Amino acid sequence: MSKTSNLPQEQEGGFVRGLGLLDSTMIVAGSMIGSGIFIVSADITRQVGSGGWLMLVWAVTGLLTISAALSYGELSAMMPKAGGQYVYLREAYSPLWGFLYGWTLFLVIQTGTIAAVAVAFSRFLGVLVPSISPTTWIIKPINLSYNYAVSLSTQQLVAILLLVVLTFLNTRGLKLGKLIQNIFTSAKTASLIILILLGVIVGRNSEAISANFTNFWTPEKVSNIQPDLSFVSSISATDGIYGLFIAFCVAQVGSLFSADAWNNITFTAGEVKNPQKNIPLSLVAGTGLVIVLYLLANLAYLVTLPLSVIQQAPDDRVGTAALQSIVGGAGASIMAVAIMISTFGCNNGLILAGARVYYAMARDGLFFSATGKLNEKHVPAYGLVLQCIWAAILVLPRTRLRGASGTPSLDANGMELYGNLYSNLLDYVVISVLIFYVLTIVGLFILRYKRPDAERPYKAFGYPFIPILYIVAASVIMLVLLIYKTQTTWPGIVIVLTGFPVYFLWQKFGSKTTG
Repeated sequence: MSKTSNLPQEQEGGFVRGLGLLDSTMIVAGSMIGSGIFIVSADITRQVGSGGWLMLVWAVTGLLTISAALSYGELSAMMPKAGGQYVYLREAYSPLWGFLYGWTLFLVIQTGTIAAVAVAFSRFLGVLVPSISPTTWIIKPINLSYNYAVSLSTQQLVAILLLVVLTFLNTRGLKLGKLIQNIFTSAKTASLIILILLGVIVGRNSEAISANFTNFWTPEKVSNIQPDLSFVSSISATDGIYGLFIAFCVAQVGSLFSADAWNNITFTAGEVKNPQKNIPLSLVAGTGLVIVLYLLANLAYLVTLPLSVIQQAPDDRVGTAALQSIVGGAGASIMAVAIMISTFGCNNGLILAGARVYYAMARDGLFFSATGKLNEKHVPAYGLVLQCIWAAILVLPRTRLRGASGTPSLDANGMELYGNLYSNLLDYVVISVLIFYVLTIVGLFILRYKRPDAERPYKAFGYPFIPILYIVAASVIMLVLLIYKTQTTWPGIVIVLTGFPVYFLWQKFGSKTTG
């Protein structure tokens, strides 16, 4: 590649390099910490059935995340351009593979996550303001088919308004976007630290400690994992080593999703000061900080609540249950505020970063040309608005919940119950994300071979062993999910595959943005 094509993106498109090391680290940590750490441990404990395995699930997620971040550090230092992972895949393989990632990011990975986090914000706001409810209808559900409906509740409306507000603020320039990110990431990190300290110091419960640490590695009261393939038998963590292994892999879905979005800083590489140094450092510092906090938060749960209480936490709100056991009835309100702060900051980071990928795609003639332009504030405003519109659309569809017999599920008043489409989309996200993480880290090896003399200000720590470890471990998890969670993995693969015809159509009819 010529020196011209390696010019910093600010020279190519007018980005302003306004993100320092602290700002970049805040984007990494802030994009990772949402509502998952306060919720998913309930489902993980139902799958693995003991405190030891709960901690190990999070520890392995941490090792995988940090291993990937170490590998991405080399790629980001080598190619410090807007678009990040899209650029790495394009350069390692071809524009097609970069597009497949960007397309999936837009359809599901980024926008589906943004929609989910927005609804999580409004859901917990509803704890403080009961009129913000999933069943307080502005437009009652309209059943479209056997499985789907659309609606607009006050909860959905607040979620959409949050997306609009954060998108507007981010169109006003990087300086405002990073200020919001720094404030809210600092606040939610402090909130998580306070929860940990309260749990470990104030909330220590001898009954919980005895119950959880006496049989630290013995699975109890686990849920059966019912595979979607008829020829595969159901299994659980109590069915020997193989059963425990399968449960452990399936449990990674929740923890991996809660630790995802760490790669978003690579999308903003065109706006990072000294990116060859600061992006690798922010990846390691941000992921390391969050994983330590996640492990300590789960330790706090285990010393505060017996495992059976964690497994049966209402609506899986483990953080709320822990705080209520410490401070009483006020715990629900305090946790609601903490999660609102967390989700607000998380969505700001996701919204800020995502539009940079669509910008890079448009510059290559592979996305709507308007998204490849910057406004007077030097940010991709059209990309931000398009992302907002699609994420808002994903908030509206509902899934029609059904019982085992296929009849609609009803509430106590005999009204039909509905889920959210984005909940299904998030199930698809994990397999899609893992596919592209593995491809990107394989690309590290390809680029070492294709471009041995390329400038590499930072080289992946532990190469080739740590990258290989990630590739093998992530591939095994994907294989298990394909076998045991087929219904929620094959659609994710289909979404990726839809990018093939779209890519060739865009190649034929798209136009490359210049200037």
